[in-house]
Amino acid sequence: MSLGHLPDIPIYVHMRNLSKSKLIAYRQCPKRLWLEIHRPDLREDSAATQASFTVGNAVGDIARQLYDPLEKGVLLDAQRDGFNTVFERSQKLLASDQPIFEAGYAIDGALAFADVMMPGEDDGKRVWHMIEVKSSTGVKDYHRDDAAIQAYIARQAGVPLASIALAHINNEFVYPGGSDYRGLLKEQDLTGDAFSRENEVREWIVAAQGTAELPVEPEMETGEQCGTPFACGFYDYCSSREPQAEYPVYWLPRIQSAALRAHIEAHPALDLRNTPDELLNDIQLRVKHCTLSGETYFDADGAAAALIGHPLPAYFLDFESIQFAVPLWVGTRPYQQICFQFSLHKLKDSGTLDSQAFLDLSGDDPSRFFAEALVAACGAFGPVYVYNAGFEGTRIDELAERFPDLLDSLLGIKRRLVDLLPITRTHYYHPNQHGSWSIKAVLPAVAPDLSYELLDGVQNGGMAMEAYLEAIHPETSPERKAEIEKQLLAYCNLDTFAMVRLWQFLSDRNDFQF
Repeated sequence: MSLGHLPDIPIYVHMRNLSKSKLIAYRQCPKRLWLEIHRPDLREDSAATQASFTVGNAVGDIARQLYDPLEKGVLLDAQRDGFNTVFERSQKLLASDQPIFEAGYAIDGALAFADVMMPGEDDGKRVWHMIEVKSSTGVKDYHRDDAAIQAYIARQAGVPLASIALAHINNEFVYPGGSDYRGLLKEQDLTGDAFSRENEVREWIVAAQGTAELPVEPEMETGEQCGTPFACGFYDYCSSREPQAEYPVYWLPRIQSAALRAHIEAHPALDLRNTPDELLNDIQLRVKHCTLSGETYFDADGAAAALIGHPLPAYFLDFESIQFAVPLWVGTRPYQQICFQFSLHKLKDSGTLDSQAFLDLSGDDPSRFFAEALVAACGAFGPVYVYNAGFEGTRIDELAERFPDLLDSLLGIKRRLVDLLPITRTHYYHPNQHGSWSIKAVLPAVAPDLSYELLDGVQNGGMAMEAYLEAIHPETSPERKAEIEKQLLAYCNLDTFAMVRLWQFLSDRNDFQF
């Protein structure tokens, strides 16, 4: 098929066939591409990045069900069968009328694999419709680059490509059950944009090939590109080779003002000592002063005054939740936060401290039982302390919407929420917090005898989600499930006991012994 008079790509002596992901890496940062090729051992993907791969695989599995409900399609596997075999089979399958999944195409300098290829007909001739499947809830700028690369490589490889679309998660989809995921994905046609960018893509391939053949890594300073559009697994390596500030400017919280952002971008290794005060807000100035002086800021009277209006008994509450791109349970939506655990400490007038917990590892939707247990545990009056009320408050709203018979009780709990986070942020800062007011950053200063690092197994929210997924997996043994249950209960219990100790510190209630 004719694609017009486009210039040929220069052929390098050691020309590599760069994958689409490598070309996207080049678009993000040339140094990242070079390291991906020559020093992949330096890459350290975060837990969040690895989790995103798992999510993508789950969405891909559902896409195959949706686009091939009669199971007549062909799924190719380059890792199992080898790249050349897949390229050859993909070309042969172009004459068929079967859906093709993970079809591979290669040209001089680049290769790509298509998530979905659907057959069609135009004027009596076989044409193909490509669909790229993403786990996001909309089309992002880098998706358009992705589609342009896919379309270019496929067309150059001789595929009679009629269109290319991006299928993303429809966050308004509500799962009806019965493995019926029709409506989970929403398509957006990108044909016009993708087909019009062929010259651009050719230029990217030429430039990426040049970068790949460099004898040493290109010189690139760390910056915004390190996290946009993806968190780069080479960030620790790159940043370790740059001058390190003794008091890094990124310890400043909420760097949002355009003037401060511009100043930081112009001075990548900026130290707090060299950060102009006039660019900082009051909280940032406090962080700077405490960091440089080594002094702790504590407005004890203000903190106590903020809490004195909330009498005992008091409750201290924390939720653990999980979200799925592909909903598991009837009535739930993609990426909806589903609460599976809470911990509650109750402090009585006498100083007695009781604890309760809810944890559902059955693998069924825990929401109803969670809501009922929450209502029973929180009583009818008394402040309910949380750390970041936006999270617990939103989850309570969602439960009230799903279970109208519990609405009054749930919203009654929400009205009683008292957020310890803004009180702490306003009245306390220790230099070792490094600009963070997370409970895990504050706790070592106010209650040094407590430590999340001493917990067995589960030590943070991300680990709690991973543990929950393992626990509900049908192949997890009863012994391992019991071990996970113990770890989750200990972790969530520490979250709420930490709030008790923080409340005690802020309110100056040393008459209580916990």
